[in-house]
Amino acid sequence: MREEYNFNISLSVLNHLGRNLYRNVITVIGEAISNSWDADAQNVWIEIDRNTNTMAILDDGTGMNDEDFQNKFLKIGYSKRKGGIYKTPAGRPFIGRKGIGKLALLSCAKKIHIATKTNQNELVGGIIDNNDLDEAIKDDVNSQDYILKPLEFDMVSDVDKISSGTLILFEEISDGIINTIDYIKKSIALYFRFSLIDSNFNIYVNGELIDESLLNDFSNNTQFLWKINQFTDTFISKMEQLQNIKNVNSRFNIKGYIASVNKPSSTKIRGTQERATIDLFVNGRLREKDILRHIPTSRIVENYVYGQIHFDELDDGSKKDVFTSSREGIVSNEPMYKSFLNEIKRIFAIVIDDWDKLRLEQGNDGDPDNNRISKKERKGQELFLATVNEMEKEEPFIHKGGLVDNWVKELSKDAQFNIPSYAQCFISENLLRKYIKYKKEPLSKEAIKEAEKWRSREFKNKESANISYDVRQSLDDIYYLDMSYLSNFIDKSPDCNSSGLNRSAIIYKPLRDAVGHTSLLTDNAKSQLTTEYNNIQARLIAKLKAVDDNKD
Repeated sequence: MREEYNFNISLSVLNHLGRNLYRNVITVIGEAISNSWDADAQNVWIEIDRNTNTMAILDDGTGMNDEDFQNKFLKIGYSKRKGGIYKTPAGRPFIGRKGIGKLALLSCAKKIHIATKTNQNELVGGIIDNNDLDEAIKDDVNSQDYILKPLEFDMVSDVDKISSGTLILFEEISDGIINTIDYIKKSIALYFRFSLIDSNFNIYVNGELIDESLLNDFSNNTQFLWKINQFTDTFISKMEQLQNIKNVNSRFNIKGYIASVNKPSSTKIRGTQERATIDLFVNGRLREKDILRHIPTSRIVENYVYGQIHFDELDDGSKKDVFTSSREGIVSNEPMYKSFLNEIKRIFAIVIDDWDKLRLEQGNDGDPDNNRISKKERKGQELFLATVNEMEKEEPFIHKGGLVDNWVKELSKDAQFNIPSYAQCFISENLLRKYIKYKKEPLSKEAIKEAEKWRSREFKNKESANISYDVRQSLDDIYYLDMSYLSNFIDKSPDCNSSGLNRSAIIYKPLRDAVGHTSLLTDNAKSQLTTEYNNIQARLIAKLKAVDDNKD
């Protein structure tokens, strides 16, 4: 009987933890970048060659000697945080934690060359050939019996450029990587914001320094900005010229920003099907993409926003690990994470309300599901803005921030009331005319006289304008009468103090005329018009209901 037993890890585990777990190209490249960060590198150079179908990632970090390469890098599950250490010798917080991220490298290419050296040691490393690895897995070879191929020094000659560091060379890289260089550049700029922690950490892709200039598409199309706890960085500084920058305070030790663009298409990362979202960062590293999917609102504003939320307390050096194995998310039942999501939900609710208000002030469509204003007022403003936009197509006349722009914004606010009010007048008066015609009510002599007065005035105006055609669809007397006359036919008040339709119509007339003459109403007039219209509407509805119910 054996006295000692030990684990025997099958190479098939590499499939589950490596090649089959990491499918996102940026996540895979990010593992190499994270290793460079943890190695206190100052520079990372990524070179993608379309002609040779290769990708090389070189850093000038501390590198590894023979023992480190075997017992740390090739040891699956080895953690740099062993012994309670959670910072690099240079004082950077470790990105790596589980010791399995290196397996992501296996999913990128057929062959992976790894070459590394320190200041005191010669170059060491080896080649992982995925074809050989497949055979070993098929034959159920023990992991200890799988030997890496020796380095081909002519393939890793770039290491000679540095005194210490690590090179990872991918041969026959997978489909989809070669044709996404621009996407890789922009995604690194978006998702690997290590510069927030250490400005001396530089990433280059095909010789180009990855910095905020790659995000100009987003900053140039940003309309509104919300800072969280007065957050700022080099990217935010590009948008200081925005007129609408708000700060949202939080009791949580979080920082970051939420930005909204002019139109949803502006959140797309050019050349891809992906779009920028509101993402969670911990110690400068992307940990959860699109956190709004955990707190969905089903509001239109979600299509307009992107941003970054930084919450370093999720990885403060404690032994507790809250990240998923793929390192593309956070364990959902973690209490601190749940509290964090509730706080983001609160913050985003503020953004939703602000966004609707600011959009309408800027002359754009807002949030149709926001109850801050009534649906009628919102539609009135939308019609106003649509009309202004049509005018702009013919001959642009509005300069942002100019005098005319301010006039349009002022009118937009009044349009919320006046346009629906005109619609109310149009609907109620014409329905009333149809009702009177249906009832075959005879017009009084006074009404006929009033109609003739307006008909005569219209005739003279047509003559002055040299108009020979009919302007109105119907020339019946009833179409020359307003609510004050029409109401007498169906609901005349016995005295001037009663609340009949006629009494409301008398008060309604000067207010209605002001709206019809495109005047801007005072607040008192708006309030009175609303009151009287509600009374008119209630009485009119009762009459019309009787028609369809055959009660009249």
